[in-house]
Amino acid sequence: MEFTYYMPTKIFCGRDCIAKHADALRTLGTHALIVTGKSSAKNGALADVCAALEQNGQGFTLFDRVTPNPTVGCVREGIALLESAGADFVVAIGGGSPMDAAKAIATLCVQPRTDEEIFAGGYRAEALPMAHVPTTAGTGSEVTPYSILTNDKGQTKTSITSPAMFPVYAFLDGKYMNGLSRATTVNTAMDALSHAVEGMLSRNATPISDALACESMRILYPLLPKAHAETLTADDRDALLYASALAGMTIAQSGTTAVHGMGYALTYFHHIDHGRANGLLLGEMLRLCEEKGLPQVKKIVSACGCGSVENFCSCLAELIGEKEEIPRETLVGYAAHAMQNKNIKKSAYEPTQAEAERLYLRSFGYGV
Repeated sequence: MEFTYYMPTKIFCGRDCIAKHADALRTLGTHALIVTGKSSAKNGALADVCAALEQNGQGFTLFDRVTPNPTVGCVREGIALLESAGADFVVAIGGGSPMDAAKAIATLCVQPRTDEEIFAGGYRAEALPMAHVPTTAGTGSEVTPYSILTNDKGQTKTSITSPAMFPVYAFLDGKYMNGLSRATTVNTAMDALSHAVEGMLSRNATPISDALACESMRILYPLLPKAHAETLTADDRDALLYASALAGMTIAQSGTTAVHGMGYALTYFHHIDHGRANGLLLGEMLRLCEEKGLPQVKKIVSACGCGSVENFCSCLAELIGEKEEIPRETLVGYAAHAMQNKNIKKSAYEPTQAEAERLYLRSFGYGV
């Protein structure tokens, strides 16, 4: 048994952890670029970060123009503001989009590339130091070395990665999620579930990543009906955030698989939320892996405590509700496109193009 495990992010978890551990931010630099969207000003996270920086005597500049599925243009705008402000570290606040944008900003400002070179890979382990404050429970980006950006040339979303993209610190405080809508809560929870499940279905899974994935699913899966019914307590929100971080730690080791690779088309062309796109495909992928006899499937079902793959799929169907209408021929075209995605080849069982077509079609209610 041979594997490696690398997880350099220090996690502060608990209520008011930013205020309690404000001193940690002193180690990052003298002036922060705060990368966020608009919601962090409403949920209290931005105020807590600013208060901690002011307490430390650190300067900061706000970049709050990150939109869902950040683009290269958004990253360029953030880099320009960082350089004009003289910022020497980055604080990300929000869901996956601000955290992904922050990682790209922190990396590309010290490793400049043209737009054509951004997705070429080969990044050095060099970036400005970062602290991340997640305000949704799903992406797990606060503990991964990946940044997912919109790739217009490839008409998809594409990851860039470097060991330096691991944040130095992650602050997990569930209070920032108390005002989240049902749709955001459910979609991000499905994203976290997908990370845990895909982590176990990855060719790169390790005993440690599997242990993290199983613990994530054990906590997360029973909370899904409560998320759907909008009956989550504050403690439940804390648990979701913790489970999301565990799932992020899983894919930091294993990467994601065909579900993510196929889901990107749904997000790029139809603006389906990333977590929902994963949820739409995840059940059929698990059915396929069960058909192919992958032993990981029984472990996934056991960790979730759901009894069977069919029960797992029924739970997802309840969360998803009415599905988007996408023409059959469009989905077939996405299958051919998805086969070029590197995530497909990371799957412990690598779907053929015909099986990818089946996954898309059955996920949207078409008979095959």
